[in-house]
Amino acid sequence: MKDLVRKLRKYEIQIRKAIDAQMQGDFKSVFKSSGLEFDDVRAYQYGDDVRSIDWNVSAKGHGTFVKTYREEKEQNVFILLDVSGSQALGVPGLQKMDIGKEISGILALAAIKQGSQLGMICFSDTKEKYLKPGKGNEHAYSIIKTLAELQPASKKTNIGEGIRLALNVVKRKSIMILISDFIDLSYERELIMLAKKHDLIVLQLMDKRETAFPSLGIVPLLDKETGKTIWINTSSKAFKERYLLPYAENQEKLTKICRKYQADFLPIFVDQDYAPQLVNLFRARNKFMKRSS
Repeated sequence: MKDLVRKLRKYEIQIRKAIDAQMQGDFKSVFKSSGLEFDDVRAYQYGDDVRSIDWNVSAKGHGTFVKTYREEKEQNVFILLDVSGSQALGVPGLQKMDIGKEISGILALAAIKQGSQLGMICFSDTKEKYLKPGKGNEHAYSIIKTLAELQPASKKTNIGEGIRLALNVVKRKSIMILISDFIDLSYERELIMLAKKHDLIVLQLMDKRETAFPSLGIVPLLDKETGKTIWINTSSKAFKERYLLPYAENQEKLTKICRKYQADFLPIFVDQDYAPQLVNLFRARNKFMKRSS
């Protein structure tokens, strides 16, 4: 446990220093958001930003109205971590599950250090663990300990169910960090709902063998979610069409949803250093939020 916390602290310091350097001292918060939440609408006045017009209200024919906002007093951060069987691909220590837990721990430490309320849901095809939002170092270490000790009860995946759990639990607009490999079907509706309601960050954990599997002929492959071993001709066109092509199509679909609904999206390969990638993501968020404020 101490080794895990020490490693996460090292990564957190590395990320924060890198962001500080690249932002030239203007970095204020890893979890910087607009800092505003919807309050009410009022009649449009000359000089108002047209982007703030509430078209649904204005369409009723009583004039043109703009949305007004109030400043958030406290930032809410929520981590949604997929811990299903497909996350266990790879060698111990470098599995998608391991990287997902590490990133969750780093973000937990960063959120707590900035005074944010932090909560977490770990899911498979059901709720594996829920930690209600809290503050302080003790709460952060409780999350890290939970991640280190977590042994999921189910190996199956249902991303849509995991998102529904979050939508039912988290009512106030929050920064939602969804970490998964997204090897699943029929989660698009829930993902769109999450992006519409919250400030969404999507981190897709990837293994290169899932996108460019070598042609090894007929070999046994273990399905992590069902526990069954099947013999597959990895050199055949049918294998690529059945397994590799749908994976690529799923990622393209995920990318389009995030772009359309203004969710931040970052694919992370487990064999690469993810710290610089997280730095670039939060640096881009910082710049965008600065322009929008």
